[in-house]
Amino acid sequence: MSVAEIEQAIRALGEDEFALIADRVHALEQERWDAELDRDARNGKLDFLIAEAREDRQHGRLKD
Repeated sequence: MSVAEIEQAIRALGEDEFALIADRVHALEQERWDAELDRDARNGKLDFLIAEAREDRQHGRLKD
């Protein structure tokens, strides 16, 4: 099925079904985002954030 066909099918949905598919697509997007974040963390791509937080804590720049 092409993107155009999927879009056409979505446009044909009733209001309730449209809301369900919108929620599901959003949930799938979040799952992909979480997987990407996990991958980046495992690969060390986010280590700079830990280093920045440690530096901020060391210099008293963190707030509760």
